[in-house]
Amino acid sequence: MNFIIKMTSIIQKPLSPESSKELSQTKKSKPESSETKISICDIMKSNTSSIIKKVESQVPIYLQQYSDLYTAYLHTFDEIFGTCYIAEKEFFDKLDIDQHTLKLYDNCAKIFKDIVSSQIDTSTQLLNAYIKMRLSSMESFDRYAQLMMQLYSNTLSQFNLLFDNKK
Repeated sequence: MNFIIKMTSIIQKPLSPESSKELSQTKKSKPESSETKISICDIMKSNTSSIIKKVESQVPIYLQQYSDLYTAYLHTFDEIFGTCYIAEKEFFDKLDIDQHTLKLYDNCAKIFKDIVSSQIDTSTQLLNAYIKMRLSSMESFDRYAQLMMQLYSNTLSQFNLLFDNKK
């Protein structure tokens, strides 16, 4: 677990004048001792955490943008039907369609609306159950991963003890 790279042991290529200037400014602003060590685990953890936090910070923005886009689509379709209503009302009123036929059509349209509304509710409930199942799966995986990391850590500790005893 103590895989450490010493900065003093890194062999560098010759620097360009710009790189040399940047390096000298860095050295002036942050004095380093000859014992400064970098851990590969620290590098990987900090960079991975940084990326995860960046993605996580974008989630609300992404969801809001998707919501705005979906709302715009729905509004557009509502406007289309509203415009069609105005244009077609006069046309269909002139056809003088039988009222009994229109009542039957209205009943069919209401049944269709109720079915679609029920399907939307069912879909929402299914999505809710699906998300709960996925969250539960992630929690189970997290518990498993924590256990495995604990076992891994114990194994590395024993491995390090073995090396320390050989010295």
